[in-house]
Amino acid sequence: MISREIVLKALQGKNTPRPALGPLAVHFCAVDKGVSIQDFTIKPSVHADCIIRYHEKYQPDAVWISADTWVTAEAMGVPVSFPDEDQPMSGLQEGIVHSAADLNKIPKPNPHIQGRQPLLLEALSRVVEALGKDVFIVGCFDQSPFSLACQVAGLAFIMAKLTEDYPFLEALMEKCLEYSLSYAEAMAESGADMLSTGDSPAGLIGPTNYANIVAPFEKRLFAALKKTGKILSLHICGDSTALLEDMAATGADVLEIDHQVSISKARKIVRDRVALWGNIDPVTILLQGNSREVSSSVRELISEVKDSGCRKFVLSSGCTLAPTTPSENLFAFNRESRSW
Repeated sequence: MISREIVLKALQGKNTPRPALGPLAVHFCAVDKGVSIQDFTIKPSVHADCIIRYHEKYQPDAVWISADTWVTAEAMGVPVSFPDEDQPMSGLQEGIVHSAADLNKIPKPNPHIQGRQPLLLEALSRVVEALGKDVFIVGCFDQSPFSLACQVAGLAFIMAKLTEDYPFLEALMEKCLEYSLSYAEAMAESGADMLSTGDSPAGLIGPTNYANIVAPFEKRLFAALKKTGKILSLHICGDSTALLEDMAATGADVLEIDHQVSISKARKIVRDRVALWGNIDPVTILLQGNSREVSSSVRELISEVKDSGCRKFVLSSGCTLAPTTPSENLFAFNRESRSW
């Protein structure tokens, strides 16, 4: 059974010869190949080559196409920059939209010409051409409407608008929804098997605000993306346990679970409505631990998955791998997953 088939069957809860393996490897792929994160981020051929080499070296079942969390915000006009060539790109100021008039300055989305979106789409196409028949390919279209609004207007500003001016926040999130949707659709057209989005600031506003403000936009996003026929995935960093019930109701097919969440608790909450993707600690275990600790953590997690009755599952890191994660720990991750 080839890797792509293993992941597809795992996400459907069908029998597989071993756990599907899909660590969230992004900047790690660049550093492991000896390439600067800057070149990885802005050069499609370099980006693709790093992903392809990562797959050849570590043999995961799934690979990820992603640069950083600011790609769509940049497309909307947010100034971004590299702190240095080995740091991911990030925003330069606390938002560019602070009034209704500012909303009119945001152009209509076009992922084929705006910011770095065309570069990532080219990189995705290159990886699909090289690996797509055998490997499961994830297109990461960060961010979802709420998290994107936090980048476009500034996190503190948006947190104030939650209670002071919801109509403005709603209007901004409408713009953000258009951008998230257009980039995701372009990734689907470029051949991604799964479309993944993050909404991590939603973890800061509590379950009630998440259910009433954030989740409705996620539902609309996923409902629109269903027509692509692609698998849809949602990630919220940190301990999202209190949000899982509503996350599972958004229309996502997969929830990417961070290491702070108990897989058995998550399975109890979401049951078989969605697949779970996770959740080895990327820092304490994969970055700072040794190969024995990695193997032990993988064994414990797989046992927990089995004991919980969770069948729709892909073994992964709980969040993005640190760029300097030791190679021997990734080899141990792979080796242990294949021993079951």
